[in-house]
Amino acid sequence: MKLLRRIILAVLAVIVVLYAAVVVYMYVNQRALQYDPTGEVVALADAGLPQAQEVTIPSGDGVVNGWYQPPQPGKPLIIYYKGNAGSFSSEHERFEQWVADGYGFLSFDYRGFPLSPGTISQDNILQDALAAFDWAAGQGAPIVIWGRSIGTGPASYVASERQADALLLETPFYSAVSVAAERYPILPVYWVMQDQYPVNDWMAKIDEPVLVAHGTADQTITVGNGERVYELAKNKGELWIEPGADHNDLWDRGIWSHAEPFFEQSEVVAGR
Repeated sequence: MKLLRRIILAVLAVIVVLYAAVVVYMYVNQRALQYDPTGEVVALADAGLPQAQEVTIPSGDGVVNGWYQPPQPGKPLIIYYKGNAGSFSSEHERFEQWVADGYGFLSFDYRGFPLSPGTISQDNILQDALAAFDWAAGQGAPIVIWGRSIGTGPASYVASERQADALLLETPFYSAVSVAAERYPILPVYWVMQDQYPVNDWMAKIDEPVLVAHGTADQTITVGNGERVYELAKNKGELWIEPGADHNDLWDRGIWSHAEPFFEQSEVVAGR
């Protein structure tokens, strides 16, 4: 009986040690696990944007680098807060469509992503997001905000701190830590995760009309996140749930056909 007890205690001790080791590993390496800053960089000269220009915007102790084109008269400027992987420049197809329809755009890489030197952290990304908005506001055009995936964090934060005409959230999370808790339910992520992006808290301060877009087959951020975010919106514009769409499918599934009329109506409401 004593031998069995010792064996059980030894097994439990090994489990505790292994669990602690996993928690420590994830804590130490959490940003490497959370962010994916590598990927294709497209030169502006290779995109179909002959009137766009490269811009460098001061942010904190560094800069962010991006592309900018002003809108046609009567159209707003879209500030696009990119997703997690790679560089914003790989999504030039979006910008080309916006420009063809008269919209302006500003998009950039957060510090630590391919085109902007520096260190990746929530604090830096939020600082970069505000710096980009303030720079864009200085150009004089009306502004609408578009955040995608992890970019819905800084997009929501900026909308809670600044006034835009509309906020579009593409595949948003309720919070980054809630997504981590879904993936790792046995780990104490609420206690150890540093970059939690509490979109659920920021939504309470957002007055702009909100469009949320999500796909039912999203394997990266489950559709329930988008539905819960939309429920928190004070100024509900549209909840578009696309059947069978995964995390990166919404552009090809026609999100622009929802976004453009949403932005047009938002500009009417704003009296532009």
